[in-house]
Amino acid sequence: MDTFADQGRVDRAPLVGRDRELDRLDALLRARTGGAGPVAVDVTGEPGIGKTRLLTAFALRAGRHGPTVLHGRAGSVHEPATPLQPVVFQPFVDAFADLDHRDRAAAPALAALASLVESAGEVRRIAAALARVVAPGLVLVLDDLHTADPASVALVDHLLRHPPRSPVLLVLARRERQTPPALASALARADDTGSLARLALAPLTPEECAEGLGAGLPPALAREIHGASRGYPLYYRALAHTRTHGAEAPAPGPVATLLAELAPLDRAERSTVEALAVLGDSATPELLTTLTAPDQPPPRRTAPDTSDGPAVHPAPEEGPVSAPPRAVGGGVPSAPGDLRAGAVPRTGGPAPRPLAPEALGSALRELVRRDLVRWGPDGRGLVLRHPALPELVLGALDPWRRRELHRRAAAALAAAGAPVTERAPHLVRAAAVWDPATAAELTEAAERIGAADPARAAEWLGAVLDLLPAAPEHRSARSELTLRRARALGSAGRVAESRDLLHHLIDGGHGETDGPGDAEPRTSAVLLCAFTERHLGRYPEADALLRRELERSPGPRPDLRTRLVVEWGCRALFAARYPQVRPTVAENLDAARRRRDDTGTAEVLTLAALGEAYEGETAAARVHVTEAAALTDALTDGRLAEHAESLVRLGWSEVFLERYGAAERHTTRGITMARRAGRPFALSQLLLCSAYVHLLTGRVGTALDRAEESLAVARTLGGAELIGFCGAMRATVLLHARPLGDPEAPAAAAEAAATVGTAEGWWATQARSMLAHTVPLDQDPHRVREVLVRAGGDRNLSRLQPSLRPGYLEVLSGAALAAGDLPEAERTARLALAEAEALGLPLQRGAARRARGRVLARRGEPCTAAREFTEAARDSARSGAVLREAHSLLLAAPQLQASGDGPQAAAAWRRGRRLAADAGARMLVDLADRTRPAPPRGDGGRLAVLTPREREISALVAEGLTNQAMADRLSLSPRTVESHVARVYRKTGVETRAGLASLVVRDGAAGGQSLRG
Repeated sequence: MDTFADQGRVDRAPLVGRDRELDRLDALLRARTGGAGPVAVDVTGEPGIGKTRLLTAFALRAGRHGPTVLHGRAGSVHEPATPLQPVVFQPFVDAFADLDHRDRAAAPALAALASLVESAGEVRRIAAALARVVAPGLVLVLDDLHTADPASVALVDHLLRHPPRSPVLLVLARRERQTPPALASALARADDTGSLARLALAPLTPEECAEGLGAGLPPALAREIHGASRGYPLYYRALAHTRTHGAEAPAPGPVATLLAELAPLDRAERSTVEALAVLGDSATPELLTTLTAPDQPPPRRTAPDTSDGPAVHPAPEEGPVSAPPRAVGGGVPSAPGDLRAGAVPRTGGPAPRPLAPEALGSALRELVRRDLVRWGPDGRGLVLRHPALPELVLGALDPWRRRELHRRAAAALAAAGAPVTERAPHLVRAAAVWDPATAAELTEAAERIGAADPARAAEWLGAVLDLLPAAPEHRSARSELTLRRARALGSAGRVAESRDLLHHLIDGGHGETDGPGDAEPRTSAVLLCAFTERHLGRYPEADALLRRELERSPGPRPDLRTRLVVEWGCRALFAARYPQVRPTVAENLDAARRRRDDTGTAEVLTLAALGEAYEGETAAARVHVTEAAALTDALTDGRLAEHAESLVRLGWSEVFLERYGAAERHTTRGITMARRAGRPFALSQLLLCSAYVHLLTGRVGTALDRAEESLAVARTLGGAELIGFCGAMRATVLLHARPLGDPEAPAAAAEAAATVGTAEGWWATQARSMLAHTVPLDQDPHRVREVLVRAGGDRNLSRLQPSLRPGYLEVLSGAALAAGDLPEAERTARLALAEAEALGLPLQRGAARRARGRVLARRGEPCTAAREFTEAARDSARSGAVLREAHSLLLAAPQLQASGDGPQAAAAWRRGRRLAADAGARMLVDLADRTRPAPPRGDGGRLAVLTPREREISALVAEGLTNQAMADRLSLSPRTVESHVARVYRKTGVETRAGLASLVVRDGAAGGQSLRG
């Protein structure tokens, strides 16, 4: 008998993320059907966590299995009982109200039980009646049990202490903070005895909320709402409505349910809730007292003044008021009209009288008892119980009431000496007309908070711009504020909005022609806009903006011109066209030096250093980077903060020149400065540069942290090339951090390469090229070759960065070897070595030597291969590239072993593995464990690598025979013998016949066997 479903009380909205809980309730019900298991289930959780919806869904499911399901609710916190209307067994009475006359006629036992409950019978008699329930059983779902009357608590306690053996299950839901001690102790005892099962509800995950509650929401908004709701379903649904439909839209069920708790509050309690919603974490007794004063109607005022003098703010003319505006929960009616930020009512009457301290204290105690107010995280202040509640409370207030509360808060905070950043949230919500003093405070607050919270800074600046009169005298201020807001929006990752504002400013979009004071703001806007376009990979757009500004007459002042040229040069560099701007860069470097402009000189020098380092002109790059580092180190953080990109260029220049210590020092300083100054574009690149330095120098864990943070920052900013490059670097670090053969790194690299699409800039090319590092050569060498050749333009990789090209040629040579193309591998290795020698960079030379070593190893020449790998390790060690040194040593070890030098093989392997393990390079550790040299077996040492014919030739050399004599004895031509001897020299590493004879005597004896047998 499913009377609960029959009466239509089931919430048919889908239940999200509670399958596990429903399964457990089903299992408990099955146990009770046989009279076993706990008699009750205690469902607990925070308000809004979904207890009622879970009970509703379970009641529907339980009814389908046969038991009678009755659903009752304890005395509502919104409708408390009065002394004239005492409630006894109220949740049980409410539950049995589901039984109509037909149900009672069909089930006499339940009818008798209902009569006992409704007549307030004795606890023992009701319990005895429950014990007489027969199959298919009874499920009593009792919600909000924390508000139950004492008789209901006593009945529950009795049933828990004396569980009926009949098929009865009690499903209880309550709020722990509001549970009375008698009920809490009864439940605790039952938990100890096993007659009660506990079921605590946890918040939903972002995925559960987005799929089940936020269908249709943009992903970013869904994540934002999940964070604000903490994963509580009721709050999530309420916020999803208010943030998509606006606070003024009719409140749906979730919003109404949450705000219904305010209905029974008196004026003092409701005013205190509203004051706490406005003040948030800054609430103090003094501020609450100020904000809880009764409202006063706003006075009439004179017309607005758009001058910069003291503001006089009017209220609009109002006719008779036919009905008072609404307030939350039937609160105090709001007066008509409007109040302006900072304005003081000029009524001459008495000021509003605040709540007395005793009344405020009483209100707060009642709100704490109702669990509407709790102590804050620090245990010192009082806040509303959930961080989303203030938004919902304020959203339901009349606009006039909201502005009045914020006006009072701003005034009270100012009187208390609070900083402008603490007053600004209230000023921006109280302002309705232009007021110069308020605008100045909001602008100052935005400047102070811009680095830590650029989105909020942009909001405050936007509020000032919205109220700023469209008058000629405000034109300059509007341009400056627009530029500041565009910068804040860009820092907050809202790049498209920032770009639109900048275009509007560049075009002089105020409806007037450019004035004499507009040139500098326009140039600053061009700089910022071109910078944004470049980071979004829009190089032609950036080029056009910069060229037009540089060609203006009269041109910008010298320091701004230098910055324009630097940005233009960066645009060319990122488009892989630095040689085109080299003469202009040199010209502006000379000009900055003549002006003794240290910051300008450093800007141009870092550009020149990075450009020359990119192009492989290492000698010129070293000169520029040394001078740039000296100038940069002499600048304070304050002066350097406006030139954060200069540190980015300096750090990467030093990386490409293999000055890793200097690069780490400058990127560390830059990261700290970029965080403090709110420079997210610079921060992302500095983190990326730092990640690469940490990877090469053997700190893989830190490198991964930096790479992941860099990618996270890049994603907030947008731009396919930036995101792709950061993703490719993260994939490269992952390759070393994860076990050998782990699929995560190749997948991440493929995603990064796909992100850049068809872009052809520096970062895009790097992202595609770095994919080749992560594809296993032994599994898909053809794909590696395809990736590199496509990115590099040809089989010489001519389009790739010259200063890094030997490293990519190493990979390409290895792919050719894996594909069985030894001649191509040899050609590519020779090219890598030639280019590395021209660069004079040890790490790149080491890469070329590893390529040659692999070729030699494939040709069966372990001695010379081992020599190349060992030299590669030395080159890497000289530059401080620990990871590359470890890799080179691990490649050398098998070749040393094959050439018969067991002790050196073991030493190289041990050092290589130790370096890899200390670096946290799991991939190299796994590689080491797979290639560990075997202990010496007395098998002939270096001669073991020879073919039988070569061993026979070696034995004859040891006997002293000439090539002609060996040819006669073996019936071979002298040229064939000569070729065999040459191959023996290469494989064994000896260079003379005497050396070979000595080796035969020594290793042949050690092998215990005849070299000719």
